[in-house]
Amino acid sequence: MIDDTNTQIVIKDLWKVYGKDTKRIFQKNLINKSKEEIQNETGCIVGMRDINLEIKKGEFYILMGLSGSGKSTLIRALIRLVKTTKGSIEINGEDITKMSSDQMIQFRRKTFGMVFQSYGLLPHMSVLDNAAYGLKIRGVGKEERYKKAHEVLETVGLKGWEDYFPTSLSGGMQQRVGLARALANDPEILLMDEPFSGLDPLIRRQMQDELVELQSKLQKTIVFVTHDLHEALKLGDRIAILRNGEVVQVGTPEDIITHPADDYVQDFVQDASPAKVLTASSIMSDIPVITYAWEGPKTALTLMRGQKKRMGYVVDQNRKFLGVITAKELQRLLDSGEKYKSIPSSSIELVESVHPDVLIEDLFSVAPQNPYPIPVVDENDRLLGRISSDTIFDSISSNGGNNE
Repeated sequence: MIDDTNTQIVIKDLWKVYGKDTKRIFQKNLINKSKEEIQNETGCIVGMRDINLEIKKGEFYILMGLSGSGKSTLIRALIRLVKTTKGSIEINGEDITKMSSDQMIQFRRKTFGMVFQSYGLLPHMSVLDNAAYGLKIRGVGKEERYKKAHEVLETVGLKGWEDYFPTSLSGGMQQRVGLARALANDPEILLMDEPFSGLDPLIRRQMQDELVELQSKLQKTIVFVTHDLHEALKLGDRIAILRNGEVVQVGTPEDIITHPADDYVQDFVQDASPAKVLTASSIMSDIPVITYAWEGPKTALTLMRGQKKRMGYVVDQNRKFLGVITAKELQRLLDSGEKYKSIPSSSIELVESVHPDVLIEDLFSVAPQNPYPIPVVDENDRLLGRISSDTIFDSISSNGGNNE
């Protein structure tokens, strides 16, 4: 779970410039010029430009962009594999740009786990020894490090493979070993630079699913680099999109899809299916008729007809959703001659409801089973809104977005 009260990483006014005499680009006549203009006039290349980001503890944060956008430069700057030109990077309140090399080495070992595209496994070592390698470097005793390595290998689904060598494993399994090695140190922050890009599509999707499940258990802060939009949308709590070393938009997957900041972001998201990103909350509408269970049939029918509706959603005193009742059923109760002081439970039709965070694509299996607009309820089953079948299909049309 994201800790909204605790910002773990704060990046302020961060620049990385390659070339000679890089400080000159901060002169007034150069600093506001484009990356291309600066390169033409000075020979310097701007890798990162005035980046400002905040990442919360426990957040799955995506850095996304095309090749050359600066995303990999930025993630390497977080562990000072890239020395920045200007600005600060505060992690847990400490500015790593001011640390000595020895301080940074110690800070890196206790704070970070790293998983990159190239697995970086040692071929002459077993899976177990590879998973325990980081702990060995830290000087952890053999018994303790092997115990931890066994635990993390089981966590990533490699129990029983401890004695094999990397060459015996598939690409996906090798990446799991790399992930186990990173997790063995129990890092606060996990850095992942395009870890799945070298895998076959089927294995890649499987690894994504496993990472989502793993994160739900471990609740690590993850900074994840990708150029794949669908991967970003699937994994990220928030996404930062970079272009030419600059951040052009930060937002949730739904923000990015529904409100792209400019044409560059729009080009990124145009092929994304809204059904895989948008949630029920973004397309639900208000309830036109709420019927209270303690009302008599005559009152309920009068209110329903006043709204020119044929059905209503029944709730109790706490607005807990109980089901649906139709005008036809209310009329039947009145015609029966019985004197009902409230709506009998036998007249309330039970229908399936959904939570507001359910993806639109998951509504396709619910809609055909429900003759009425789908009720949306919170975690306590309180009624929030409804979604019609037409709204579901409208939301995934070419103009996407919400149905307002």
